[in-house]
Amino acid sequence: MNGLLNVLKPPGMTSFDVVAYLRRVLKEKKIGHAGTLDPGAAGVLPICIGKATKSIEYIMDMEKVYRAELTLGISTDTQDSFGKVISVKDVSVSEDEILYAIKSFTGELYQTPPMYSALKVDGRRLYELAREGKSVKRKPRKIIIHSIDIIKVDIDRCKVLFDVSCSKGTYIRTLCSDIGDNLGCGGHMSFLIRKRTGIFDIQSALTLEEIQKANNDGKISETILKVDEVFKKYKSLHLDKDSEKKFKNGRYVCIDNIKYLDRNYQHSDHYSNGLLVKVYNEYNDFLALGKLTKNQEKLYLKSEKMFI
Repeated sequence: MNGLLNVLKPPGMTSFDVVAYLRRVLKEKKIGHAGTLDPGAAGVLPICIGKATKSIEYIMDMEKVYRAELTLGISTDTQDSFGKVISVKDVSVSEDEILYAIKSFTGELYQTPPMYSALKVDGRRLYELAREGKSVKRKPRKIIIHSIDIIKVDIDRCKVLFDVSCSKGTYIRTLCSDIGDNLGCGGHMSFLIRKRTGIFDIQSALTLEEIQKANNDGKISETILKVDEVFKKYKSLHLDKDSEKKFKNGRYVCIDNIKYLDRNYQHSDHYSNGLLVKVYNEYNDFLALGKLTKNQEKLYLKSEKMFI
């Protein structure tokens, strides 16, 4: 079995719990997820099966969209509602001040990962150290907050609901905590759902129960996406038999000799040095991601990640 599942992770399960569950249900060992969700969070969890596990690194790099709730005035050691309360402060800020503070957290930022995270320091998970009462210095990491859209501000309940589009490596609970600190009252993330990762959106996500039923009914293939669907925004190249053989053997193939370019890009001018492209054979079977390299004014194609 090879392909991808768009899973709706329920709250209360770790991302690995979902993987372990699907390994049992589908009787497939080679299964992985593309982007951890905290146990208390719900939402889109892309699952890769078989050879599709090679696509994990690319899916994880794709833009993510979350809906989150920020509760102001209460800070916790985990930066979410499941941790120990470490600070309670009065919230004496206006709605305009809240909106201004939140909007200031867009663009390129440096974010310090939380202690309660799966990142490793000297071979140990940060959350393991945190549970022992230890705190270690963490290096801030560059992230990108593409946009923040405010859904609702409830001044009386000190809560803000918003959608955020962000890059890989962004901790939304840390974002909530940082916004609270910026306002001088502290805060934590009290709700989180992932709405989208790349092509995977919550509208088409399947519950674990739906996946199990499809498997029991012999219809699991209807729920599995082909791996090349992940790369639908990539340009593509189709190889003839001779070019396919060279490509599979790891040799460079001159783009001038490729007969079948993407229908929307019939001229090699639309392909550039360093570009990643989908590569198919002449029967439209997806082979790999390939990378274009320029040499002496000519573009050559070489395999970057094979999927066969």
